[in-house]
Amino acid sequence: MAEYGYFLACEEFAPADLVEQARMAEQAGFQALWISDHYHPWNGEQGQSPFVWSVLGALSEAVSLPVETAVTCPTVRMHPAVVAQAAATASVMTQGRFRLGVGSGEALNEHILGDAWPPANVRLEMLEEAVQVMRRLFTGEEVSHYGSHYTVENARLYTVPDEPVPIDVSGFGPKATSLASRVGDGYITMMPDGPMVEQFRKGGGGAKPVSGGTKVCYGPDRAEAVRTVRRLWANQLLPGEMGQILPTPSHFEQLDPLVSEEMVAGNTVCGDDPDEHVAALTAFSDAGFDRVYVGQIGPDQRGFFDFYRTKVLPGLP
Repeated sequence: MAEYGYFLACEEFAPADLVEQARMAEQAGFQALWISDHYHPWNGEQGQSPFVWSVLGALSEAVSLPVETAVTCPTVRMHPAVVAQAAATASVMTQGRFRLGVGSGEALNEHILGDAWPPANVRLEMLEEAVQVMRRLFTGEEVSHYGSHYTVENARLYTVPDEPVPIDVSGFGPKATSLASRVGDGYITMMPDGPMVEQFRKGGGGAKPVSGGTKVCYGPDRAEAVRTVRRLWANQLLPGEMGQILPTPSHFEQLDPLVSEEMVAGNTVCGDDPDEHVAALTAFSDAGFDRVYVGQIGPDQRGFFDFYRTKVLPGLP
């Protein structure tokens, strides 16, 4: 049966708020945490973007839940050797409860140092090499690597967990899913897509964990919840590759008129009908997911956790 976790959004909340949400999630009965890793928010209305590795240090002291980045891009903005050190320390601080979720990234976060933003196939090549580098470093042995995209010389992690940090690979299409099945310790995707899960498992993923997530907006006024989603997270309904190639929050804001309230209402769970919330999460478990994460959009976090503790989590399989 699936486990259910809470999705902490670094784009929308300040560090102290994220830590308090994690505490409330544990008290409400959630079994795990996801946390996003961004340099920028998607738009100015979201308004936050703390350094995830600092927040993870606070989470390690605040809660006892497993936690995973969803997801870190270890290829452009941060060198994989640096990500490996951060992930190893996070695992030590959480006593082995940390998983590193990785993906090929978005220009929004990764172009900030002036590097060229590669096409998708090159980004996947970079991600595969980055995973290889990080796995070698997690052994605690000295590593030198001269690859197509990365150079590492005489690097050794002295602070490492007892077991290597598991690396789960994010994928939203066949090529990325194929990469996840070949090199990942697990698979991450954001839609309850049974065929993609099947591709991962048949392509080499086998019984490795599959994780997915969604965002909702709980509230007693459904229309107001819809408006909140459109104001804060219209970007999640943009089609195609725009999410990967647009470079700044202002570019996403320029596309807000493409997303109507009707689109939000038809694609995001809004309001306080527990059956709708249960159905959205059950769709993931029915598609073969092992762990399902949900995040609350907007400020009513306490109301969300009370609602899920009493009305939603008890109704999940």
